[in-house]
Amino acid sequence: MAAPLSDGERRKQISVRGIAGLGDVAEVRKSFNRHLHFTLVKDRNVATPRDYYFALAHTVRDHLVGRWIRTQQHYYERDPKRIYYLSLEFYMGRTLQNTMVNLGLQNACDEAIYQLGLDLEELEEIEEDAGLGNGGLGRLAACFLDSMATLGLAAYGYGIRYEFGIFNQKIVDGWQVEEADDWLRYGNPWEKARPEYMLPVHFYGRVEHTPEGVKWIDTQVVLAMPYDTPVPGYKNNTVNTMRLWSAKAPNDFNLQEFNIGDYIEAVLDRNLAENISRVLYPNDNFFEGKELRLKQEYFVVAATLQDIIRRFKSSKFGCRDPVRTCFETFPDKVAIQLNDTHPALSIPELMRILVDVEKVDWDKAWEITKRTCAYTNHTVLPEALERWPVSMFEKLLPRHLEIIYALNQMHLDRVAALYPGDIDRLRRMSVIEEGDCKRINMAHLCVIGSHAINGVARIHSDIVKNSVFKDFYELEPEKFQNKTNGITPRRWLLLCNPGLADIIAEKIGEGFITDLSQLKKLLEFIDNETFIRDVAKVKQENKLKFAAYLEEQYKVKINPMSMFDVQVKRIHEYKRQLLNCLHAITLYNRIRSNPSKSFVPRTIMIGGKAAPGYHMAKMIIKLITSIGEVINNDPYVGDKLKVIFLENYRVSLAEKVIPAADLSQQISTAGTEASGTGNMKFMVNGALTIGTMDGANVEMAEEAGEENLFIFGMRVEDVEALDRKGYNALEYYESLPELRQAIDQISSGFFSPRDPGCFKDVVNMLMHHDRFKVFADYEAYIKCQGQVDHLFMDPREWTRKVIRNIACSGKFSSDRTITEYAREIWGVEPSATAIPPPNLPRN
Repeated sequence: MAAPLSDGERRKQISVRGIAGLGDVAEVRKSFNRHLHFTLVKDRNVATPRDYYFALAHTVRDHLVGRWIRTQQHYYERDPKRIYYLSLEFYMGRTLQNTMVNLGLQNACDEAIYQLGLDLEELEEIEEDAGLGNGGLGRLAACFLDSMATLGLAAYGYGIRYEFGIFNQKIVDGWQVEEADDWLRYGNPWEKARPEYMLPVHFYGRVEHTPEGVKWIDTQVVLAMPYDTPVPGYKNNTVNTMRLWSAKAPNDFNLQEFNIGDYIEAVLDRNLAENISRVLYPNDNFFEGKELRLKQEYFVVAATLQDIIRRFKSSKFGCRDPVRTCFETFPDKVAIQLNDTHPALSIPELMRILVDVEKVDWDKAWEITKRTCAYTNHTVLPEALERWPVSMFEKLLPRHLEIIYALNQMHLDRVAALYPGDIDRLRRMSVIEEGDCKRINMAHLCVIGSHAINGVARIHSDIVKNSVFKDFYELEPEKFQNKTNGITPRRWLLLCNPGLADIIAEKIGEGFITDLSQLKKLLEFIDNETFIRDVAKVKQENKLKFAAYLEEQYKVKINPMSMFDVQVKRIHEYKRQLLNCLHAITLYNRIRSNPSKSFVPRTIMIGGKAAPGYHMAKMIIKLITSIGEVINNDPYVGDKLKVIFLENYRVSLAEKVIPAADLSQQISTAGTEASGTGNMKFMVNGALTIGTMDGANVEMAEEAGEENLFIFGMRVEDVEALDRKGYNALEYYESLPELRQAIDQISSGFFSPRDPGCFKDVVNMLMHHDRFKVFADYEAYIKCQGQVDHLFMDPREWTRKVIRNIACSGKFSSDRTITEYAREIWGVEPSATAIPPPNLPRN
């Protein structure tokens, strides 16, 4: 097989990555050399690869700043309604290549770097991922920023500049070990500190009710320092801003009168304040009620709302006259989108500012708040819902607790009037949960304080309406919407799969990059032998390239002609990596019992991080690595089957593995995965999906035709029926010999000979308290995998299905998702017109 094409060779092919004009190339070279010179003058005489990376990053950044300034100027003059996307996570990954793609600079940079005797791809590998997120929710926020800029919306992402992002995962003896992610160690060329916009955030203290109004006094102050990162749209000269807050202690911190004696101690205690932005909580779909986390949530909300109001007041239509309170127009100029309940404190905080500070009438303030805020729900798992102890609020945010009580009273009065005597409904719908520990249900707070509530895939939005918030839906059905998630085609097609993007552009032009629905035009070529061959060839090149990467990085040799069967996502019981494990063991046992039979060779790759405190998830990783240890070293198996755990799965690794995948595993129990977005990335990159009717899989099957995915297992109705009947794992264990054999092997220590009891907790869970019913879908899953094998043996038919999937993936662009948010929630219209570039006069 030919070696994969290098970037240098790919340059000579047709490309959607911008024409490398001679002027551009010379300009980039000149700029690069200038930046490199200043780096070296300061420090050393000999350049390291990292020096080259920084020189290139600064060169590309130079192309951003003019557009960034002009975009912000444009907004200031036109004063459009502004969209504020509040999220505790922004899982951005690397920035260099994405910026080159969106500015149309990639080929010019590639050529310039090549002429200087360097390799662009090598420089790109030096950049650290900005891992300020856990998984889907944080990566969605990043895709949304890209789409909002590409659609010309005046949008801002607001979050926290964590000093340490999601931990780096090392596998030691088959176990996950966490390492701090010191991503800022060498500096971040993409951010600009803005100390002139630093703002105070208050904690603790007490509330005083005076004739002049309510005062929150004797508080502790932490300063919020903003760091701005440019967010370029695709070739439209729009550059929006992501503003992340970092915590700073004020200079008099702990040096007040009571601390006269211990100056050194007091200065060291600054760390206590600055710990707020130290580290990302590494839980995905799990609530951990720690005070530091609540501080983080209030910190981002308080700083952001001050910023929003400052910008509102200084704009053309905002009111600069402090005597007048003209906040009536606030919801016409400001939309706040809450990414899950993590920024829910926006609701009481906006009320506090309007009522206590701006002296707006309570009822008016509540109208303004509701018209401004909208809430996106991301999960129906009960353990993920945020329920904060009232006692914690009393101490940390006493005024917000009063406001929440008052809002809840208003809300319950309304419910009581509509449903007289229905005490149980009042209990179910209260924001305050009574019990041994009184708690604040943040989801209920979001629902009563927002004008729009949305789920993230149709099936999930239906569950939200019919079960999670059923009572609220009956009260105000008009509030509830669906906004099926999407992914940005810039990063997830153009950037990560240039070979595929090229052959698509050859056939249908480049319009699909900003209008992914145009991929439908590929249906014309489903029987075109040249196109079928080209699609298969690009996939094979991607597989060879990934195989070479695995060998270079992890010293594992895989068969590039095998089926690349991939499940990459956070490790969680509901995502059912265990079902994948059972299939791997079943295949292994079939090979062992019939070594001469011909098998479709597979490389099963599983990757993802487990939350450090999630015991079962860590056991699942150990099980995967242990199964791999046995299978990969069994001479009877040879090249037929390999099980690989992909260490430290992150955005930059996703960009490598997804374009190389043949099969995408999306096998959560129906009704548990709100949407999924990895499923969409695999679809657009030419993998076929094996999955349950869960999350966005349902809509993927609808778009491409159910016969073009490998759909198996229980539907939501079946899961509910099984719950009513009672799920009994033993029935399946006793009636399915291959399942019993696999479980007995795990149980007996076949995969852990040095510690036979290693997996007793896993087996005990599967047999006695498996909420996610792995065994109930085992038989259908194994059978469905047989159909996958059968189709893979017919490469032409497989590739035709691949083309149909790619052609039908257009709905899953985040551009479509954001257009729906804009029109149906925020009340703004996306714009296709580009801002004039910095070198041209403004209109």
